Amino acid sequence: MIEKLKSLFRPETKSSLANPSAELLALFGASPTASGTVVTPESAMRCATVYASVKVIAESVAQLPLHLYRRTEDGGKERAADHPLSELLHDQPNEWTSSFEFRLFMQTALCLHGNAYAFINRTNGRIFELIPIPSPCVTVEVDPVTMEPSYKVSSGDGGQRVYDRTEIFHLKTLGTSPHIGLSPISQMREAIGLALVMEEHGARLFSNGARPSGVFKYGKMVGPDLAKRLRESFNAAHAGGPNSGRTLILEDGMDFQALQFTSVDLQFLELRRHQIAEIARGFRIPLHLLQELERATHNNAESMGQQFLSLTLLPWLKLWEGAIRRSLLTAEERREYYAEFLADDLARADLAARFEAYAKAVTNGILNPNEVRAAENRAPYPGGDQFRLPMNTEDASKPGNE
Repeated sequence: MIEKLKSLFRPETKSSLANPSAELLALFGASPTASGTVVTPESAMRCATVYASVKVIAESVAQLPLHLYRRTEDGGKERAADHPLSELLHDQPNEWTSSFEFRLFMQTALCLHGNAYAFINRTNGRIFELIPIPSPCVTVEVDPVTMEPSYKVSSGDGGQRVYDRTEIFHLKTLGTSPHIGLSPISQMREAIGLALVMEEHGARLFSNGARPSGVFKYGKMVGPDLAKRLRESFNAAHAGGPNSGRTLILEDGMDFQALQFTSVDLQFLELRRHQIAEIARGFRIPLHLLQELERATHNNAESMGQQFLSLTLLPWLKLWEGAIRRSLLTAEERREYYAEFLADDLARADLAARFEAYAKAVTNGILNPNEVRAAENRAPYPGGDQFRLPMNTEDASKPGNE
């Protein structure tokens, strides 16, 4: 069964086309850009800013604990470790993929293609495993009557099979269609294409050695032999290694002028820095997480870190939680169970600020000591479940307290 599923979800073998047409490129999300570079999800990952942005988001989602919870009668919640889905979400969705690897692959596909898919393998009505499917292998079709989506999956041998919506775990990002998300790479292809072209131009410039470190000025005619002797003498005495930085002695009115960056060079560097911000804007990544620290300070870096959690990461986490509820829980189970990421590790402040907040929460009866210890991954102790209230407080609703 497993071997059959592996062969079923093998990506299609692409035929080698020397000069694909613009229509064919657009069909596969590889439209050419104004810079002349064809940007695809695969080629976009060669752009350092794209790779770093996807890595930050995917690894952040993959590292957070994902638990299945059960609602309790008193309005609280408890971890539903006895539910079969709990192990698939938190530990291992199938025999060859860990939970971290599964979420890393799915979130990477989501950032690149706008959609991520996994096959829901059920046995006797119970979800047995989740198997990731490469996004290019899946086509979403919509029933014109019921408006429900179905999924056509292409196999490695050229065959196709249509799956019901209950058989596919589908994550989709922002899009103009309710059934499929737009590829962020396709939407930002011009910005990414420009970044790739500038990086290629800079690499070609330095590989060709087009800019010397300096020039000699001499008022007399210099023949080939004298020029060769001067170059060899200068390189032997001053070029590289322990000779670098030694005092330069010139004779007979000769002058050495070092070459510096021109305004054009500085503008090129500024454009490259602007493209980092342009691509980061599409992924909503704070610049300091991409090691762009030109305008970063200690205070605004801390603030941007909190913004990354609330404005960048939280929407992705809610998207995952909603898809789990829709596809992996039955209508009856949704009343009692729900999945939730534990993002406390990312939201934690420094040790002193964290324990000061804990002390205030315990003193004012918001948390009990054992809840604080659980948040710090420490074992409870007897009597730690009791809530404490300040001695100088009383119920303001009682008569006489006006």
